[in-house]
Amino acid sequence: MKTTTDYQAPDNAQKTADFANDYQAETTDLMGDKMVLNMGPSHPATHGVLRLILELDGEVITKADPDIGFLHRGDEKIAENMHYNQFIPYTDRLDYLAPLANNVAYACAVEKLMGWELPPRGQAVRVIACELARISSHMLGVGVCAMDVGAMTVFLYTFTEREKIYNLCEQLTGARFTTSYTRIGGQVRDLPEGFDERVRTFLKECLTQINEIAALLDKNKIFMKRMCDVGVISKEDAISYGLTGPNLRASGVARDLRKDSPYLGYDKYNFEVPVADEGDCYARYQIRMEEMRQSIKIIEQVLDTIPDGPINVVDPKSTLPDKERVLMSMEELIHHFIVSTQGIDAPEGEVYFGHENPKGELGFYILSKGGGVPYRLKIRSPSFVNLSICSELLKGTMVSDVPAILGSLDFVMGECDR
Repeated sequence: MKTTTDYQAPDNAQKTADFANDYQAETTDLMGDKMVLNMGPSHPATHGVLRLILELDGEVITKADPDIGFLHRGDEKIAENMHYNQFIPYTDRLDYLAPLANNVAYACAVEKLMGWELPPRGQAVRVIACELARISSHMLGVGVCAMDVGAMTVFLYTFTEREKIYNLCEQLTGARFTTSYTRIGGQVRDLPEGFDERVRTFLKECLTQINEIAALLDKNKIFMKRMCDVGVISKEDAISYGLTGPNLRASGVARDLRKDSPYLGYDKYNFEVPVADEGDCYARYQIRMEEMRQSIKIIEQVLDTIPDGPINVVDPKSTLPDKERVLMSMEELIHHFIVSTQGIDAPEGEVYFGHENPKGELGFYILSKGGGVPYRLKIRSPSFVNLSICSELLKGTMVSDVPAILGSLDFVMGECDR
């Protein structure tokens, strides 16, 4: 142990010299050929709390480092401390531009663990919900991307159509934005009276607006110059980085879980998976436009063929009884109380379910040790994976290309940070 007589004062002269050398090196770097620019986390073109640390050589990006985590909430750990049904409202907050699709993806994962299969009408109702969510999400993706490169009118058109979808969501679920409509084993309620006719009316109007948007953008010289041959992702890179959804299909890979691993009866519907080979921003825009047309086609087929019958699985031990019976019978009230407080009685095991969400493959991995709470839950969020290519994709592009590239990737930070 040192005594006070052993103490030596720090060499302030050496510290000053070291600081001066570090400062000189930093100043030389900043005043030289390269400059560091922070873009975000509060920047309109980053579409949320994304920070891009860009190293510039003039106007050319030589290095790009995405900095994420500003919105981190620990959803996966939250899920491990509550019953399966209690986590459904949290899935609304993942891709909060398509909450209905998130609900369905999570519910399908738990139902796979339980070994349940929804009745045909329940599956059809979920398909309607998922495809409406896809149209809504793509409308925002196309509208915001177009606005980022100067097409303000398109943004107004797309948001008008999204408002109509929100009206339909409100009629179906009672909420416009965070719907929490799905339950493990079914839905909260069946389609309201007259809902199918209102959906058909919307589909006709929406298709007209999609064609109008295409007329405004497809051959627009300014739009094409900002999008064509910009942010090109090769087929090999798209696969290597694990991209999914429209970003993968725009690079020539025809992977769509609704076709490759059919669920909810998607194999019964006739629709095409749009694919492009260019892999640039313009190709990603065109893929989303065509996917909206295909979603309209799917919903029309569902409405034409939707059967009557129950919408929820029949499992008295793990599903909530009908609300009317709960209010009229003490036994049903006790049953309702047990299921609500203890949750479903899940078996031991582990499952993974991948769902074709608007942004790509939204996957849920569940490890169960029995009971009503998952032991481990992991979310595979497509936005997180799709953003991983930014470091490679932005390198060599101009600063002015960043808004177009980010808009074409169409990510949402809610599910990226989870």
